[in-house]
Amino acid sequence: MDTVIRWFDTARRAGPGDESVDWLRIVPFVALHAACAAVWWVGWSGVALWVALGSYAVRAFAISAFFHRGLAHRAFRTGRIVQFVFAFLGTAATQRGPLWWVAHHRNHHAHADDRGDPHDSTRGFWWSHMGWFLCRAAFDTRIERVPDLARFPELRWLNRYDLVPPVFCAVAMFALGEALRSVYPQTNGWQMLVWGYVVATVVLMHATFLVNSVGHRHGRRPWETRDRSRNSWWLAAITMGEGWHNNHHRHSASARLGLRWWELDPAYAVLRAMAWVGLVRDLKTVSGDQG
Repeated sequence: MDTVIRWFDTARRAGPGDESVDWLRIVPFVALHAACAAVWWVGWSGVALWVALGSYAVRAFAISAFFHRGLAHRAFRTGRIVQFVFAFLGTAATQRGPLWWVAHHRNHHAHADDRGDPHDSTRGFWWSHMGWFLCRAAFDTRIERVPDLARFPELRWLNRYDLVPPVFCAVAMFALGEALRSVYPQTNGWQMLVWGYVVATVVLMHATFLVNSVGHRHGRRPWETRDRSRNSWWLAAITMGEGWHNNHHRHSASARLGLRWWELDPAYAVLRAMAWVGLVRDLKTVSGDQG
């Protein structure tokens, strides 16, 4: 505990704004982590694990492909219905609203690894991993960073009521578990809620956070960039391709992050399939041969 307190004190002195922890606002974040202990009460089943994996994958895709590549970097275009559906799924990942997420990410690219970067990796692993969004200064949405997205009332609504999609996801998981009881007696609503929402969400949270922390500290740097971004194959594997972070900082407008044939990029593969059926269009890409 003393180490955690010293870490927050150092972070508060190091950066601009009120970077003291907003303990009241982070209660849901802490409670969600604590709820993972419920796995000992609800047990597990093969069905629950598969549903948890699917819940993780769908929302990880929404974060990677739509929050990040689509909304933050405009790496492709899509219609408003598809945009809203995947923005809803991304918000269900419980990483706050789309305007908040995109505004902070654009600020990260504008000030990567300097004092203006909200998760500046030079301030230590834990700050860049999660300390930055637990403080008071990080809770506001910098609307001036997202005027292109703020013109959509449905995205503004999602951003304002960002707890609605997570609650919907949690309720849907409970209902799914109850519906499956007659076919799979080993599962139930509470088990599906814990595995399909709580555990899957917490794991996805930290996988996303690792892009900001590990993705700026460990891995290869095939491109010379002004920041500390790195490429990591295992981070790419758990984040739908986001682990090719140095590639991304060199070619931030590209919908394709895995630039070489061996660089696994599941989100881009799905985007290509969506483009083939007309759900997205104008995918921007670059070639890895430029490295």
